[in-house]
Amino acid sequence: MTARDGYRFHVRPAAPADEPALAEFFTHVSSEDLRFRFLSTVRKVGHDQLTALVTIDHHRVENFLAIESGTGLVIATAMIAADETRTNAEVAVAIRSDFKHRGISWTLVEHVVQFARSEGIATLESIESRDNHQAIELERDMGWSASPCPGDPTLIVLRMVL
Repeated sequence: MTARDGYRFHVRPAAPADEPALAEFFTHVSSEDLRFRFLSTVRKVGHDQLTALVTIDHHRVENFLAIESGTGLVIATAMIAADETRTNAEVAVAIRSDFKHRGISWTLVEHVVQFARSEGIATLESIESRDNHQAIELERDMGWSASPCPGDPTLIVLRMVL
């Protein structure tokens, strides 16, 4: 894949063997971005969380890793989790702080949208902190619609009908 600045990387599903690389990845994600990704205060992504991110069923849940070509470095991750009917799915993205502002997130979200379409998923949702202006702007620019999150005024739901 190629980001808007010409940076090339590849994307593949996570596997259990990726746990150490994913642990290293999250040490390069800012504390604010960790809060945005997990919607809670997270100082360190622990073993149980990492296991959940790499030990997935590949039917309802997929965690895509953006990998730097040549080095194998994990630079971003995008998880998609579908409901039981595989009609609706939620998306969550994180990117290393030193790889932001290059178009990688945009390219990775486009990949997730194409994957969801190919799987017959009708609607994607992303639950964002209202403080996560970059993600909200990116998703709106990509055609996602925004609405309040029922029961939590600090969150916003962005939705794309496929």
